[in-house]
Amino acid sequence: MNSKYKQMTKDFEGLRLKPYKCTAGKLTIGYGRNLEDVGITNTEADMLFERDFAVAESEVIRLCKEYGIDTNNLIEQRFYVLTDMMFNLGYTRLSQFKKLFQALKNGLYEDAAREMMDSLWAKQVGNRAVTLYNLMKG
Repeated sequence: MNSKYKQMTKDFEGLRLKPYKCTAGKLTIGYGRNLEDVGITNTEADMLFERDFAVAESEVIRLCKEYGIDTNNLIEQRFYVLTDMMFNLGYTRLSQFKKLFQALKNGLYEDAAREMMDSLWAKQVGNRAVTLYNLMKG
């Protein structure tokens, strides 16, 4: 198909980067992707995950710098714990774990792990928190 015709459809649909309800009342995104009836493919889900996980990693580095923590000094599993928490909570909510980051700054990994568990987040995510707690303790 000629790309000018595909472009016409894109122009007709318009681009919306956040979900919206189309004229038929269906949850839609992008150039008219009907999320309710079509959804996304595994490949698309993996692509979104990879991008979001990479953003979480960079946000962990930024947050750690704010607390004076050199992420190069964290072993991979502890960096992963923070990345998973960032992925799940987002920057604003994870940044509220001040005692966790203070413990990390001081190399007190068991204290950091306890701070993770002493939170509403730990109650909400259940076994995920327990697994991450054990990884943080080392």
